[in-house]
Amino acid sequence: MSDSTQGIPGLPDLTHPTELIQFGSQVLQASLLLVFLVIALGIAIALVSFSLRRHESEQVIFVGEWSVRYSQILGGLQHLTVVLVLLVVGFFLCSTLSNRYHHWEQAKVAQVAQSVAGERLEQIAPRIRYVTQQPFTYTTQVDGKIIKVTDTQEVSRYLALAGSQIQVKLDQNTDVQNRSAVYRADYIADYKIINRLKDINNFFFEAPPPNGYSLLSNYKVERDQTRLEPNNPGEYSFPFSLQPGAETNFRVTYQAQGGSRWVYDSAGQLLSNFRLTAIANFASADFASGIVPNETKVDRRSTEFIWKFDDNVAVRNPFGVFTNTNPIRNTGIIPRLLLLAPALFLWWILLLYWSLPMSIKNVAIAAGIFFACLLTLTYLSRFMNAQLAWTMISLVLLALTYGLGYNRNTSLAAIICTIAGAVLPVFGLLVPFSGLTLSVAGLLSVIWLAVRHWYGWYSLQL
Repeated sequence: MSDSTQGIPGLPDLTHPTELIQFGSQVLQASLLLVFLVIALGIAIALVSFSLRRHESEQVIFVGEWSVRYSQILGGLQHLTVVLVLLVVGFFLCSTLSNRYHHWEQAKVAQVAQSVAGERLEQIAPRIRYVTQQPFTYTTQVDGKIIKVTDTQEVSRYLALAGSQIQVKLDQNTDVQNRSAVYRADYIADYKIINRLKDINNFFFEAPPPNGYSLLSNYKVERDQTRLEPNNPGEYSFPFSLQPGAETNFRVTYQAQGGSRWVYDSAGQLLSNFRLTAIANFASADFASGIVPNETKVDRRSTEFIWKFDDNVAVRNPFGVFTNTNPIRNTGIIPRLLLLAPALFLWWILLLYWSLPMSIKNVAIAAGIFFACLLTLTYLSRFMNAQLAWTMISLVLLALTYGLGYNRNTSLAAIICTIAGAVLPVFGLLVPFSGLTLSVAGLLSVIWLAVRHWYGWYSLQL
C-alpha cells in the first residue's frame, strides 16, 4: 500500500500505540508543570505573609486580598485546565479521525481506479504493404580511385485503404477477484482495397491482432470469402496479388478478451470511406479520446457509437469506448474540517463563557456533545451527503444545547451561541462558499456579544 493511502503525513494517530504512549507522557509532563506553578504561587503568598507577621494590619490586608485572588486563580485554572485538556484530547481525536477518513477516501479512489485499470484492447488498422525497387547512389574506392556507384534496393511502401467498415460488440465482465472490468470483444471488419499503382501487383495484407488481449480466439482473415493463411506461423502478414486498377475485399474477425477499454488506432494512416460501429452492451459506456461520434444510440442495456467519414479522415488519437466511472468529488473536505474542529470548539466555548455562566460540568458535557456530533458526521458522510447529515445533527446539537440554560433567556442565549459558534462554522467548511459562511458566523458572533454586553438589549435573569 502506498503512503498516500496510509493517512495524512505528520499528524498524530491515536490508533498507533507508540503515538498514544508519547501523547500520554506529554500530558503527564504538562500536568506536573501546572501543579508545580500553582504550588509555587501558594508558597510565594505564604512567604510574603510570613514576612509581614510583625505588621498585623498589613498582613491582614495582604492575606485577605491574595486569598481571594488565589481562590479566583484556582477557580480559573480549573476551567482553563479543563478547556485545555478538552482541546488537546479533541485535537488528537480529530487528527485520528482525519487520518482514518483520509485513508478511507484514498482507498475508495484506488478501488475505483482498480476497477478500470489494466491494459487496453487496442486494434491497429491493417496496412497494405508492397515492395518496390528504389535506386540509390553511393561512393566506393576501386584501385585507389573513388568512384560513384548506382544500385537499387528494396523499399517497403504502403497502399491506402479504400474503405473500412468495422463493427465491434463489447460485453463487460469482472475478473475472478471482482476488482477490475474485463471486455469481451466480437470484432468484424471489412476492408476494401483498390490497386491504383501501374506496375505493382504483389502485396501483403498486414492485420495484427489487438494489443493487450488476455485471450484471442477464432482469428480469421478472409479474402472474397476465402480464408488466408500466413506464410510463417505467428506472423500476421498475408501475401496476395491484385492487378492494377482492380479491387478486392478482406474481412478480419476474432473474439478477444482484455482490459477495460477498446480502441481503434489508425496508426497515422489517411482513412477513406471509414465507418466504425461500437456497440457496448453494458451501462456507463462512453467514447474515448475526445473524438465525438457522429451518432449515438442509447438503449436500455446498450449504447451504440458510430463514427462515419465518407471522404477521408486522419486522427492522432484513437477511436474507442471505455467504462465511465462516477467521479469522486469533494475529497479532503471532512479531513480539513476535523483538523479545524478544535479551533471551532474553542470559538464556541468562548462564546458560551462570555454569554452565560458555565460550570466545569457543563463545559465537559458540551465538549462531549460537540465532538460526538463530529464523530457522527464523520461516519454518516461516508454514506450520505455531508451537508444533509450536518443539518440533521445540528438539530440534535441545538436541542441538547438548550439544556445549558437555567431559564428561557439563558437557553436562548446558548442556542444563539451554538448557531454562531458551532453550527454555521462547521456548515461553512462543508459548502463551497466557506469564506462567506464563516464571515457570516463571525459577524453574528460579534453582533451577539455587542448586544449582550455593550447595549444590554438582551439581559439574563439568573
